Amino acid sequence: MRVTFIHQSLAKLNQQLKQLALEANNPDAELIRICFAYGKAEHEIPKLAQSLGAQKVIVSHDDEWRSLQRDKQVQHALEQIGIAWQSVKDHVIFERQEVLTQGSKPYSVFTPYKKAWLQQLALNQAVIHEHSTQGLGGALAPVPSYLNCGLPTLPEMGFSDALPDHPILHPGTVAGLTAWSDFTSRIDCYDQTRDFPAVKGPSYLSVHLRFGTVSIRELARLAVSRMQKGSTGAEIWLSELIWRDFYHQILHHHPRLCEGKSFKPEYDQIQWETGAAADADFQAWCLGQTGYPLVDAAMRQLNQTGYMHNRLRMVVASFLIKDLGIDWRWGEAYFAEKLLDFDFAANNGGWQWASSSGCDAQPYFRIFNPISQSEKFDAEGKFIRRYLPELAALDNKSIHAPWMSKGTKPSNYPGPLVDHAQARIKTLERYAVVKMKG
Repeated sequence: MRVTFIHQSLAKLNQQLKQLALEANNPDAELIRICFAYGKAEHEIPKLAQSLGAQKVIVSHDDEWRSLQRDKQVQHALEQIGIAWQSVKDHVIFERQEVLTQGSKPYSVFTPYKKAWLQQLALNQAVIHEHSTQGLGGALAPVPSYLNCGLPTLPEMGFSDALPDHPILHPGTVAGLTAWSDFTSRIDCYDQTRDFPAVKGPSYLSVHLRFGTVSIRELARLAVSRMQKGSTGAEIWLSELIWRDFYHQILHHHPRLCEGKSFKPEYDQIQWETGAAADADFQAWCLGQTGYPLVDAAMRQLNQTGYMHNRLRMVVASFLIKDLGIDWRWGEAYFAEKLLDFDFAANNGGWQWASSSGCDAQPYFRIFNPISQSEKFDAEGKFIRRYLPELAALDNKSIHAPWMSKGTKPSNYPGPLVDHAQARIKTLERYAVVKMKG
């Protein structure tokens, strides 16, 4: 789905560029377009740059290990043909070495990082200033007519051209701006609504942030301006943007995370469940068949739409790790496969937070109760009924734990994979190796 989102967003951007050129009365308007290439970056980018007579290739930073290796290969190939390479910050507000402790060390705890981040912003407001695009249409260079670099179709590249029909997942900058505009009317109550999956509380901008169809600087400006007017919702939302920066700088300073290592090395000593039973439990979790309705509804939302509500990401992660005793890396990999807004730094940070192995993570003895989470954040079962229609007839109390219902239990919904109370005890024993080291 991610490739489909990118493809459709690029097609829309291509049309927007042509429209800009037409509005500017550019005589080469028909040749104003993106030049596309499909293949290995280290082959296609130098070839295209040479064909265009480019002097420099400029890209944005990416600290994921595979991306760094790719960029090194591209840079080397460009240098061989005399073309300069420049990598710049674009995806975050502050990165890499920009927010450090007084001892010039990277932060590993969020709260002091956030304080330093805000201090840095106060000193350098320019990082979130708007960049003017006035006159851009007339400045765009035409693609040489001898270059055949149209956008290949998704089937030609071996991908599906279908996206879930979900308004929050619509591709392109226009859709991103529409989602941003909608959120501006709700941001002030974000702190009150963000945890309830049946309510329109989140910003729904994560996929647009991931692929650059909205600007992180524009979103930060919105949050800061509303904070200055006393908006608690904007303050909480800005914290989410800062968490995003935090996880990216963690990845930069600790590249071993790309190798599946725990941020806290002692957590790599934990013995996870393995074998056929663990495989079966994992499959049930993936398919939304654990017998715990909120967990199952969340997983079905992910499988059907490529999106999952942020509160539910914590709930399902806690259930996989601390109820089923399954290695957090299995869940991390499944999210990487399914999430439309997948971002390695944030995904890894979130899963290590849930497993208590990451920087500034929840304590290992904090274990979400999937029933109480359901009762608290989906009290009327509206979200559950949306994705588990087989439970629609249950009352608002029974829907959170159908096996406890005194009435007729649904025959087409599984019983619970595990008893949460017993699983909690087993998890505390599993984590004993960490406690002893602590």
